Amino acid sequence: MMIVVPRFPGTNCEFDTVYAFEKLGQDVRIVWHEEEILPSNTDLVVVPGGFSYGDYLRSGAIARFSPIMKAIKAYADNGGYVLGICNGFQILLESHLLPGAMKRNENLHFVSKHQYLRVENNDNRFLRNCQVKELLNIPIAHAEGNYFIEEKGLEDLYANGQVLLTYCDKEGNPDNPNGSIDNIAGICNKNRNVFGLMPHPERAMESILGSEDGIKMLEGFIS
Repeated sequence: MMIVVPRFPGTNCEFDTVYAFEKLGQDVRIVWHEEEILPSNTDLVVVPGGFSYGDYLRSGAIARFSPIMKAIKAYADNGGYVLGICNGFQILLESHLLPGAMKRNENLHFVSKHQYLRVENNDNRFLRNCQVKELLNIPIAHAEGNYFIEEKGLEDLYANGQVLLTYCDKEGNPDNPNGSIDNIAGICNKNRNVFGLMPHPERAMESILGSEDGIKMLEGFIS
């Protein structure tokens, strides 16, 4: 399987992403943001975390205009699988590949810690190896992770099974670190081929680092 990781000025999680998928036995290629096409054998695009273009204007707002994003949008529109992690999620929102928007954390602080997530829907390629209501311990690190969508859009997310992950504590009770509406941590599009989440599964690949729950998540794309 070929995983493609676009790299923007300010990206800082591309090598974590490469490591995670290589650990799972996959081929990974980093593609510079000025490229206009994706490799012909691309099976999955993973837009990684970081601070694309220094987070000037809004997180992800400048990256959406990069040449590579035109190729990624065309790839997604044709049914290709795309995963956006943290800043990658923000870029997918700004590119309108996913619905909603991202705001500053409710407490206006950067938050960096391990955070429990609850699986809300596993009827998709990403989380098919997880169980509904299963708890996953995954790191978060963001200042603009406060997901928002207007009321009708939120209703549509639930009606279409697009809410994938919510923030919780180790008992599964709601525990919201950033103010996201309905504690939402991750969503997908209606066609269930574009996924976005603020937590970092690529940083949860080794028990010595606090969790290997990210393995089960990322393996969904390849198993």
